[in-house]
Amino acid sequence: MTVVTVELRNVAGTAAAVGWAGAHTIVVDRPEGRAGGLGLGFNGAQLLALTIGGCFCNDLRYVAEAMGLEITALAVTVNVELGGEPLLATAATMTVDCSLADGSDPEPVIDRARASCMVSNSLRRGVPVAILSAGAPG
Repeated sequence: MTVVTVELRNVAGTAAAVGWAGAHTIVVDRPEGRAGGLGLGFNGAQLLALTIGGCFCNDLRYVAEAMGLEITALAVTVNVELGGEPLLATAATMTVDCSLADGSDPEPVIDRARASCMVSNSLRRGVPVAILSAGAPG
């Protein structure tokens, strides 16, 4: 089993957080004026949409390479629908526009990426999430 770990810490003087994995960082915040947010970074819904789309973009590249194909243009749009109390992501729709160097139909590449995409498949299957307090007696 592989484990991926990211870290997040507050950004001094703000209510935002910076997250990192290895040498890569991202700022997480709420919109300006919402719970101390300054709009310095992405909110959770935006990060969820980026996660869905970003993973699929990567998987498209993996699949194309395995099929001996080259992607020359790629555009992905992800819409995440939110609703309820507490607020939940209730649906996500991803639209993929992909062109291959040889001019062939990209649907087989998209279909294989759909079948192998870790994030969308995990969400569809309902990945369990545990939230533990670091200060809780153990």
